[in-house]
Amino acid sequence: MHATPASPSSDFLGHPKGVYVCFFTEMWERFSFYGMKALLLLYLTKYHLFGDKAGLDLLGAYGGLVYCVPVFGGLLADRWLGMRKAVVFGGILLVLGHLGMAFEGHAAHHAGGEVVRDDTALGATYLSLALIIMGVGFLKPNISTIVGKLYPENDPRRDSGFSLFYAGINLGALFASLVCGFLGEAYGWKYGFGAAGIGMLVGLAMFLWGQKYLQGHAEPPQPATLRERVAGLPREWLIYAIAIACVLPVAALMWAAANGAFALGGEISLALMLMVVVLGGVLLWFAWFTGTRCTPVQRQQMIALMALIFMALVFFTLYEQTYGSWVTFTDRLLTKDLVPSLVIRDGTPLPWSIASLLLAPLGFVVAARLSERDPASNAPRVLFAVIVAAMLAMLVRDCLVLPQTAGSLTYLGALFLVLLAPLFAALWAWLDKRGLDPSKPLKSSFGLVFGALSFVPLALAAQHVGATGQMASVWWLVLAYLVLEIGEMCLSPVGLSAVTQLAAPRVVSLMMGTWFLATAFSETLAALFGKLAAIDVPEGEVMDIAQAAARYEHLFWLLMWIGLGCAVLALLASPLLKRMMHGVR
Repeated sequence: MHATPASPSSDFLGHPKGVYVCFFTEMWERFSFYGMKALLLLYLTKYHLFGDKAGLDLLGAYGGLVYCVPVFGGLLADRWLGMRKAVVFGGILLVLGHLGMAFEGHAAHHAGGEVVRDDTALGATYLSLALIIMGVGFLKPNISTIVGKLYPENDPRRDSGFSLFYAGINLGALFASLVCGFLGEAYGWKYGFGAAGIGMLVGLAMFLWGQKYLQGHAEPPQPATLRERVAGLPREWLIYAIAIACVLPVAALMWAAANGAFALGGEISLALMLMVVVLGGVLLWFAWFTGTRCTPVQRQQMIALMALIFMALVFFTLYEQTYGSWVTFTDRLLTKDLVPSLVIRDGTPLPWSIASLLLAPLGFVVAARLSERDPASNAPRVLFAVIVAAMLAMLVRDCLVLPQTAGSLTYLGALFLVLLAPLFAALWAWLDKRGLDPSKPLKSSFGLVFGALSFVPLALAAQHVGATGQMASVWWLVLAYLVLEIGEMCLSPVGLSAVTQLAAPRVVSLMMGTWFLATAFSETLAALFGKLAAIDVPEGEVMDIAQAAARYEHLFWLLMWIGLGCAVLALLASPLLKRMMHGVR
C-alpha cells in the first residue's frame, strides 16, 4: 500500500492528524507502562517484602528488557510486518500483561525469621512483566517511526512535531502516576495495576480508529511475503507464535533477577548478560552495514547517530533513578504533600484526572470530525482549548488535594515535561528563524549538563536529613525534577527526530530499536548504581536515618560528577558530529 498524499484538511493545529493519533495511542501506552512502573518497586518492597537490592534487580532487568526487545520489533516491522500490524500485536500483549499485574495474591509476612511470599501471585507477576516486555518490543519503536514518516523530508515542523509527540508520552506518564500510583497505594495494588491495563486497551482502540490519518505509512512493505508459508504456517502467524513462545523464557529471566539466580558475581543478572549479547550483535551489524551498505555520507550520518544514542544512554542512566533511588529516598526521607493545608484528610478521595484521560482523546475525535466537515471552522480549536482548560483544572486539583505518596510523586517529571514541551518547541522555532538553533549534538550535550545538575538538590536534601534527623521538604524533589526535565527536553525529542533523519532509509525502525537498546542499558545501569544506596532493615529494627541519608548523598554526588564528565566530552565532540550530519538539522 502506497502512502497517499496529504490533503489540506489532514492537518490539525499545524501538524498532521496522524501525529495526534500517535500522540494519544502513545499517551495511553505510556499511561499503562508508567502507571505500573510507578508502583513496581514499592509493590515488591512493601507488599512482597523484597529487599531494596532484589527489588532494584527486578526493576532493572524488567526496564532493560522492555527497551531491549524493540530492536527485534523494529527489525520485524522493517522486513515483514509493517508498523500497523506490529503496533496492534504489541498492544494486545500489553493489555494482557497489565491486566495480569492486577492479580496481587496474598501479602508476604514474616514467620520464624523467614519471609513467606505468595509464589502463585509472584509467578503471575513475572509472566505479566514478560508479556509487557514483548508488547513494548513490538509497539514502541514503530509508533515513533510513524511520526517521522508523517512529515516530508526536511520539514521544519519535524522537531516541534516530535516535541508534541513527546508531550503525549509524558501526558500519559503524568496521569499514570496520579491515577495508578495513587490508586495502588490508597485503594490496593490491584486497582492501580488494573487501571493501567484498561488504559492500554483504550490506547489500542484509538490507534485502530485513526488508521485513515496515517496516510498508508504504517502498512507492510510487501504484504505477499506475510502470506508465504514457513514451517507450515503463514510467515505473519509464525512471527506471532515465536513471540508468544518467547514469553515464558523472559518470565524465567524475571524470576532469576528477583531471586538473584545465575547472577555473575552476584551483580550481573542473566537479563543484563542477554543485553550485552544483543548489544554485541547490534554493534557487529552496525560495523558491517556502515562499512558495506552505506555511501560515505550515510556512513558518517549513521556514526553521528550512534554518538547521539550513546549520549542518550548516559542521560537515561541518570534519569531512571527517578523510579529507583529517587522513589525510595522520597518514601523514607522526604515530606510528600506540596501544600499540606489543602490536602483532603478525611476518607479516600478519587483522582479527577481519570475523567481527563477520557476527555482528551474523545475531544480529538470530535474535533477531527468537525475539521473535516468545515476546515475553516474555529470550532475544533475552541473545543480543544476548552478540554485542555478542564484537564488542567482537574490536574491542579489532584496535585494539591490528593495525599501524595512516593509513587504518585513521580508525576512531577511528566508534569514538567508537558509544561516545558510547548516552551521548547517555541524556543527552537524562534532560534531557527534567527539562524541560532543549536545542532542536535549540542542540544544533547546541554541535556547531559542539566541531567547531572538535577542531583544537586537531592544531595543537599540528604545533607539536611543527616544533619537534623528530620525529613526534608518535598520541594527539593520538585526542583530536582524541574532541572532534570529541562535536560530531557534538550536531549530526548531531538534524539528521536534524529533517528528518523540520520538513519539509512532501509533501517529506520531498527535504528529506533537501537535507540531503545541504549535506554535498556540505562535501566540496568541505573539499577546497579541505585544499589549503592540500598537499605535493608532487618525485621524488628528501625532504619538509621543518618546512615541512610549519607548513602543517598554519596550516590547523588557520584552521579552528578559522572554526568558532568560525560557532558564535557559531548560538548567537545559536538562540532565534529554536526559536520558528520551533512546538513541534517
